[in-house]
Amino acid sequence: MKKLMIGNAAIARGAYEAGATVATAYPGTPSTEIVDSFSQYEGVYAEWSPNEKVALEVGAGASIAGARTLVAMKHVGVNVAADPLYSFSYTGVNGGLVLVSADDPGLHSSQNEQDNRGYGRFAKMPVIEPSDSQEALDYTKLAFDLSEQFDTMVMLRITMRLAHSQTMVKTGQKREIPLKDYKKNASKYVMLPGFAKRRHAEVEKSFEQLREYAETTPLNRVEMNDTSMGIITSGVPYQYVKEAFPDASILKLGLVNPLPKQLIKTFADQVDKLVVVEELEPVIEEQVRSWGIEVIGKEQFTLLGEYSSEFLLQQLSGIPMPQGFNLDQEIPARPPLLCAGCPHRGVFHVLRKMRLVVAGDIGCYTLGAIAPLEGMDSCICMGASIGTAMGMEKARGPEFAAKTVAVIGDSTFVHSGITGLIDVVYNGGTSTILILDNDTTAMTGHQDHPGTGVTITKQPTNKLDIEALVRAIGVKNLRVVDPLQINELEKVLKEELARREPSVIICARPCVLLPGTSKPDHKIYVDNELCNGCKSCIRIGCTGVTFLEEEKKAQINGGCIACGLCEQVCKFDAIKRTEV
Repeated sequence: MKKLMIGNAAIARGAYEAGATVATAYPGTPSTEIVDSFSQYEGVYAEWSPNEKVALEVGAGASIAGARTLVAMKHVGVNVAADPLYSFSYTGVNGGLVLVSADDPGLHSSQNEQDNRGYGRFAKMPVIEPSDSQEALDYTKLAFDLSEQFDTMVMLRITMRLAHSQTMVKTGQKREIPLKDYKKNASKYVMLPGFAKRRHAEVEKSFEQLREYAETTPLNRVEMNDTSMGIITSGVPYQYVKEAFPDASILKLGLVNPLPKQLIKTFADQVDKLVVVEELEPVIEEQVRSWGIEVIGKEQFTLLGEYSSEFLLQQLSGIPMPQGFNLDQEIPARPPLLCAGCPHRGVFHVLRKMRLVVAGDIGCYTLGAIAPLEGMDSCICMGASIGTAMGMEKARGPEFAAKTVAVIGDSTFVHSGITGLIDVVYNGGTSTILILDNDTTAMTGHQDHPGTGVTITKQPTNKLDIEALVRAIGVKNLRVVDPLQINELEKVLKEELARREPSVIICARPCVLLPGTSKPDHKIYVDNELCNGCKSCIRIGCTGVTFLEEEKKAQINGGCIACGLCEQVCKFDAIKRTEV
């Protein structure tokens, strides 16, 4: 059967056809759809784990117990999972385990552009890189076989462009792979120093076998054409190379770690000029140079962002990039904004108004950092806000702490904020922490988490009581407020900031895009007689409010969901409500 599939769905299908029965993930763009898609197949188990470390640990346990297992995460999620990753690379597998790393060249939805092929090199783990959705399916199936053949976890490295682009895919039938027998084997799976030393030797032995495999595997193939230029490439850049230089000779690498040294040397001898085309880091280029092979690489290209066929033509042939269409008028900028009625907007309006120092975190609310709200001072990684606020306090003292807050979402708090809060309590911090509880993991598409009481398959489960958890940690001062009641929120913030002990304020209101969210029984409108054009309502950054420059008046448009925030910020009672 053939059908269009995005790369993520093709990976899920490949895992299913390979006989995988367990899949784990923490949602993160561009990887989210992989395990979500896998969960829809019959006879499998899938879960949203609290974070990527737990996801890989659950995956490791399933593998040790004999199941073929898929673990998926975005590139920065692999950082969170690095601890079990490096140890599990020593233990090896029982049932095959494939770890999907979804990298993000171009920072479409990430805080950095790290290249996770490096994890493969450091952990002596094979890294496979597909170039389209069909290869995503086929390579995933092969990855499970290689995992068991070489007793190793396998990384399937993709990028945003493959994850979310569609190509035709021929699907197959599911292979019925029985669970491998579970055998107690402490010397293999218990990483005591004495056992780990022996396992390290096994890892090196297996990796040497992988080097031999790399020379003959069909994952790496030569497409000989015009020998005036030979291009070594992999992943999505292969598609750009084929479009830009259809007559060039190409060595397409599907297995990018370990590299096929002899195959590359032979290919280099057959062409006049050798070029490496790879996005982000010079992972292939540096290894090829280390073998004494002359190659054109990053001195001709860039370490930054995504490539394109036009970019390659410009850099290698001097053909200028097309300028695109010329417009009579410049298109207005469209920065990302919080949705109309988003409960986070009220929080950042108050934080900016109070001129607080805000240690932020990863989620929709990160948009509170940009104009017009401009209510965030830092954002490092998932769960970092609480520790960052603690560090600020310890560096600058209690007076600074009295004007500093940490902001973190409910899903992010579960992911990696809990330990930060424990640190504040344990080490005598006085931080005020706002947990923005919108009852979902909104930024990646409304996935559930332990605080929603629903699993990945929408089955009811035990719901994490965040209030009880906060109290159990030792926080005595806990308040719950509606973040769209901004006067109350400001009052509570002032009271909690005045305390010289830890405080948590839970700003609880469901995301406006969640199904079943109650609709207001009123509409909002502007009384033109009272509106004096002060633009206070515009500065909250809501798409439901616009300003008519000719009339110098605010206007409520069709995007309004009557959350009432603009009504509260209007100083002249010009924004009113009427019953529906």
